[in-house]
Amino acid sequence: MKKLLCNLLLVFMMSQIATAQQIRSPKNAPAGSWQIIGTTQAKFTADHDGIIVQGPFNNFSSVKLKVTDAPLRLVKMVVTYDNGAPDNIETLYDIPRGGESRVIDLRGVGERRIRRIDFWYDTQGLTGRANVTVFAMK
Repeated sequence: MKKLLCNLLLVFMMSQIATAQQIRSPKNAPAGSWQIIGTTQAKFTADHDGIIVQGPFNNFSSVKLKVTDAPLRLVKMVVTYDNGAPDNIETLYDIPRGGESRVIDLRGVGERRIRRIDFWYDTQGLTGRANVTVFAMK
């Protein structure tokens, strides 16, 4: 009974998280092409955002972020793959307004199907809202 209640609570919490974050379904694209897999607005009253990526065309080899409207200090990213394995990427990038992060190659070989991307940023001393667009390469 305790295990059932824990599982129900977990399902409820995950559904609340999913509704609070952006959900994207990438389109099929040729290998070597960049495509937008999500855009979010980093408000400097929070320090974490995430994008849920749904298949079937969620296989990518690398990602990068573009920031507009305000600068952003990206502290870390966690890419979670379809098999549940997390890829913790320590970044500590200062991305200026209008700038991009470096291209971040994803761990593993072959198809890396992304389930979600979470990123944390440092908001100290920053004002405004940074629009963050996440690109992924097939």
